[in-house]
Amino acid sequence: MKALDIFSLSLSHVKKSKMRSWLTIIGIVIGVAAVVAIISIGQGMQESVQASLGSLGADLITVTPGFSRATGGGGFGGGFRAGGAGINLTDKDLNVIKQVPGVLYVNGMVSGRSDMVLGTEKTSVSVSGVDTAVWRSMITTKLEAGRYLQPGDSNAVVIGYSLAHDTFLQPITLNRPITIGGKSFKVVGIFAQSGGFGGGDNSVYMPADYARDVITENISRNTFTSIMVKVIDQSLVNQITADVVQKLMASRHVNPRTRDFTVTALATIQQQISSITQTISLFLAAIAAVSLLVGAVGIANTMFMSVMERTRQIGLLKALGATDNEVMKLFLMESGLFGFVGGVLGIIFGILISVIISSVGLRTIGPGGEMSAVVSPQLLIFALAFSVFVGVISGVVPARTAAKMNPVDALRFEQ
Repeated sequence: MKALDIFSLSLSHVKKSKMRSWLTIIGIVIGVAAVVAIISIGQGMQESVQASLGSLGADLITVTPGFSRATGGGGFGGGFRAGGAGINLTDKDLNVIKQVPGVLYVNGMVSGRSDMVLGTEKTSVSVSGVDTAVWRSMITTKLEAGRYLQPGDSNAVVIGYSLAHDTFLQPITLNRPITIGGKSFKVVGIFAQSGGFGGGDNSVYMPADYARDVITENISRNTFTSIMVKVIDQSLVNQITADVVQKLMASRHVNPRTRDFTVTALATIQQQISSITQTISLFLAAIAAVSLLVGAVGIANTMFMSVMERTRQIGLLKALGATDNEVMKLFLMESGLFGFVGGVLGIIFGILISVIISSVGLRTIGPGGEMSAVVSPQLLIFALAFSVFVGVISGVVPARTAAKMNPVDALRFEQ
């Protein structure tokens, strides 16, 4: 028989048993849809994290007071301030870091919270005081309107997207006077939407000296709550991080046991978060793939029933000259059809599910969220190929059973 004849026979039998065929296909649809949806949402989460943290720059290092003995002070958990949270960084630390080879810019920052008043409305905001001489060279978040802070700015602020558009009843526009910590400021810039990371969608940025005056916490002059370091080359981040640690330990007269500061490369945080989201996505996809096994069992069951129902047809085909291989191809093509149709429908439903879930996720995150499902062509090709593979494999044993039938016995068979 020609391949086209074999395909026609397979397709005609699938159409003949419509209800059973659709019930068999549903098992594959559920499995493929689950895998596609979970993997695409996982990839979307990864890209969202990469984009958000990437706005901070992979060539940045942060220095914060305090040191966690539990985590060793590095990596994702290194920011936990244990046994030294009250110790602030000083101008001396700033100057020591500037002397480390490979350091390009150093920004002493003052962070805290303060009350912001606009008309009759009042809210608590995150305030970050920065060194206006270097801040522009270190931040990569784009502006929606206005300009960045410049040296010599007084009573000028740059605010986040959400704070400008969503916090108050009326949007905050450029040059609009606002009151923070009882002092009047003018809005000179508004960040573009960033998802809450690099641009600080709900934050206010101002010169460090002014931030000390409005932040509710008492932060003395020449001290900082954190220091941001930009290195000359991204590939040198790990080496420069180690050098900064050594220089600061010598300057602050501490050893690894009494260390009271934490140095963290933002690229390390980015890698660790990406690794976590990727592991979770793969784990969930593996669980979803179990439903494909259930679908495979359904195909195998359907094919065994098909072999039993078509025993006389098999005997007739073999009596007319059909070879064992042709009979086997007949049933393998039929089981492959189940996998193909189930894969196509599963991909369609998987895309719809991922879009719906990511959309619901954006509303849950609120303004500034950027999470969206990423459906790559490679994922779709893999899902379809895998579903066809599952269908064909599920039909191997029933097909072999049909191919091994004796034509005389098959013609005598009565249901």
